[in-house]
Amino acid sequence: MSNTTWIVGINPVDGALDNDAERVRELRIERGARNARVAELAARARKQGIAVTECARDQLDRVADGARHQGVAASYAAPEPLGEQELAEMAEQAGPGALFLVLDGVTDPHNLGACLRSAAAASATAVIVPKDRAVGMTPVVRRASAGGADRVPLVAATNLARALRTLKDAGVWLTGFAGEAETDLYDIDLKGPCALVLGSEGEGMRRLTRETCDFLARIPMPGAMESLNVSVSAGIALFEALRQRRG
Repeated sequence: MSNTTWIVGINPVDGALDNDAERVRELRIERGARNARVAELAARARKQGIAVTECARDQLDRVADGARHQGVAASYAAPEPLGEQELAEMAEQAGPGALFLVLDGVTDPHNLGACLRSAAAASATAVIVPKDRAVGMTPVVRRASAGGADRVPLVAATNLARALRTLKDAGVWLTGFAGEAETDLYDIDLKGPCALVLGSEGEGMRRLTRETCDFLARIPMPGAMESLNVSVSAGIALFEALRQRRG
């Protein structure tokens, strides 16, 4: 099963051609564009047997749906997001190094894309979102992920609390993030299989999500700000887990 979407922008299209070229159906480039990188992408696509079409800029504007396309877009047969039934096997295959990022209610496409980028950089096992409370894999998400959307599995859970319980049954410890938590992130042991659970910026984690977590932690902020952007928080948490595991 797959659905056709558009990947726009030089880096996202480059990532698709590198990692998943068999799903790229067509490349569209702006007619008369003189960008050397766009020309290189077109040449590579032709070499891989992918149709390349020159078109007017307004046509690219339409398929980009608000994302900055830089004169190039790729029609992409995206796989359906994985379901929560895949989680137990993912955790088993990852073993002690399992590292999941769970986003409860992140609906801003730029935030979801940035979280996917950080998760890919940290070599996370998967990013988990609720099926009905996430933005979905839009062109803006893919653009913001800078190729991360093609490098880390995305799991869309029909029931997020049930998905979290599946992880717990597979031996994964769940750490939820809340500003009022008493324990600092740096005092939580993240060296074993773990999932980092973050809520939306406005409401945070939902009650059932919060209650399912094994631990609650906060990111210490000695400055004047009370909160961080969710994608920044996700990056801090992921790379703290990596720092601990280096030892």
